[in-house]
Amino acid sequence: MIDVRPFNQLGGANHGWLKAKHHFSFANYYDPKRMHWGDLRVWNDDEIAAQSGFPPHPHENMEIITYVREGAITHEDSMGNRGRTEAGDVQVMSAGTGVRHAEYNLEDTPTRIFQLWILPTKPGGEPAWGAKPFPKGDRAGRFVVLASGDANDKDALPIRANARVLGATLTKGETLSFPVTRERHLYMVPAKGAIEVNGVPVNARDGAAITDLDTLEIKAVEDSEIVLVDAA
Repeated sequence: MIDVRPFNQLGGANHGWLKAKHHFSFANYYDPKRMHWGDLRVWNDDEIAAQSGFPPHPHENMEIITYVREGAITHEDSMGNRGRTEAGDVQVMSAGTGVRHAEYNLEDTPTRIFQLWILPTKPGGEPAWGAKPFPKGDRAGRFVVLASGDANDKDALPIRANARVLGATLTKGETLSFPVTRERHLYMVPAKGAIEVNGVPVNARDGAAITDLDTLEIKAVEDSEIVLVDAA
């Protein structure tokens, strides 16, 4: 099954400094049919205006992954961490028993991110934060694991969830296969470009909820940048 959720049909809000689109129910957007996809609870497509951002606020018992599409995000938290994550790179925060954090765009141009929330395998634990560059050239024509709860994914940022976050870049006409376990929940969004997934068109910033398949066959209709979550 491949359920395409077009970008222009997503929920969202325009707060001036923040233009947000929500693939799942979030804040004032509520759709009982789109509460989550397996353990994937949130996929927000955010545009943050220059010199603005999210002030300090709390989280607990959630794995929060930020994929920076354009610009850069500056993170601060109650653990004393501070870091700037640039376009193409990823940061993760395990909220654990509780943490306060802020996410600012301190650049002179808008920053665009995907922020994903994934349910942890169990509640609690000390909060943690980390960030890592993932050069797009390393993802050319293949998926690279960006964040993972599998200890075998040694080059990925660790998360405390039964899930993996992967990224790939494809040139127009290029194809890529991805093996699927039928009971898993996959959610794919092209950050840029346009693709076909098993022949089904998925355009930039559309979501594709995928399950009950054995293999994904992805074809780039345009030069494309893809983010994929594979979750329980």
